[in-house]
Amino acid sequence: MRTLSKSFSLIPVTALALALMLSAAPASAQTTQGAASDRTSAASERPRDDLAGKLVRRIIQRAPSSIPGREIVQVETEIPAGVESGWHVHPGEEVGYIIAGEVEMKVEGRPTVILRAGDGFLIPPRTPHNARDLGPETGRMLSTYIVEQGQPLASFVGQHVEK
Repeated sequence: MRTLSKSFSLIPVTALALALMLSAAPASAQTTQGAASDRTSAASERPRDDLAGKLVRRIIQRAPSSIPGREIVQVETEIPAGVESGWHVHPGEEVGYIIAGEVEMKVEGRPTVILRAGDGFLIPPRTPHNARDLGPETGRMLSTYIVEQGQPLASFVGQHVEK
């Protein structure tokens, strides 16, 4: 039986495996930001996402769910200081986590909350909500969506009235 030298490290092997996975990943599993031509071709490959033009959103991974007709999409979103997402809905659950910043989260039917780095949140399917970064730094969040396949990841809700 051969033994490995002490200089052998799993880090380069892991990095190589990750690089191979990313290079083999479909375009839809990679970033939603980039050159205008990238956005145009990406738009024809996947359903519209109304928020992609307002916030910086990067799809980290996208895969079919074990729930028939659903897919899982994981997205990192940056909200510049003072900017809000606008009232919108998702065609499924959003499970989120604040990475950085301070975000005011309004969810229809719930009291407004201030979320800080380390806080999580859950938003039910098709529930109107709005996120606003309070600054001074850019807010960053990681959201995992369990959504209906073939539907826009996010859609603005017109004329939302706060209660």
